[in-house]
Amino acid sequence: MLQIDAHDRATGREKNSTDFAERVRMHGMPGRALSFGVMAEAYERFRPGYPVELFDMVMAYAGHPVRTALEIGAGTGKATRLFAEREVAVTATDPDGAMLCELRKHVPANVRTVQAAFEDLRPGEHYGLVYAAAALHWTRPESRWSRMAALLEPGGVFASFSGPIQLADPTVQEAVRAVRTPFLESDEVPSPDGTPAEHDMQWPGTELQRSEWFGGVEQAVIERRLVMSARDYVGHLSTVSAYVVLPASEQEQVFSQIIQVLPETVEIAADITVHLARRNHQQE
Repeated sequence: MLQIDAHDRATGREKNSTDFAERVRMHGMPGRALSFGVMAEAYERFRPGYPVELFDMVMAYAGHPVRTALEIGAGTGKATRLFAEREVAVTATDPDGAMLCELRKHVPANVRTVQAAFEDLRPGEHYGLVYAAAALHWTRPESRWSRMAALLEPGGVFASFSGPIQLADPTVQEAVRAVRTPFLESDEVPSPDGTPAEHDMQWPGTELQRSEWFGGVEQAVIERRLVMSARDYVGHLSTVSAYVVLPASEQEQVFSQIIQVLPETVEIAADITVHLARRNHQQE
């Protein structure tokens, strides 16, 4: 069984703001990483799910049926259900009790939940797959890959997948940028290791290539185009960490100005960048 520190055992209760601040202090986690719980329902409503193509890509890389998986930073279970609904026994972890409470409403009963940050997980069970969906950048870089390898079976697969949701129309994108800039210069998540956007291999593939614990690093992109209403797009922005940390008054102002420059519906570029790697057998 996966073991965690006693104070991190899942209770299903929402953490209050004092608890959040204490966890940030104790674990050195960015404040943004624990700010999502207050908007779990919005996260579930406005963030898109993941296509079956992603599941097929991970399984093809594995080369055999994967029976067990550990998810890091599961949020409300957008990726959890992709795997759990296809006969993978998923253990979904997240430091935020509110997120896990929302997750349990949407996933099969066979999903096990653990309230814990990645750094608090203690290897006691090995998995065929460990994956993170738009959550890996919240983990601390120190010993990231040795910890990851310790959770995997020898030869097991690691997968990370994420990608920004961007307005597809450059004109609309520029109009939004213009009204956003007085409040927020950029709403993008920068590469954690500073890899330039034009490089062929992006993070975390860059780190995986340097890690002694993993080999066979691959990167692929699943292209997606979505259409959503202007209000749903602003709803999505309300779950983006760069906006979450703004003062409430500034959030209201920037969202009000953004919606004024949007057409009734917007086309979204929501490509998913997938990184895959395999735990080296020789590293025990």
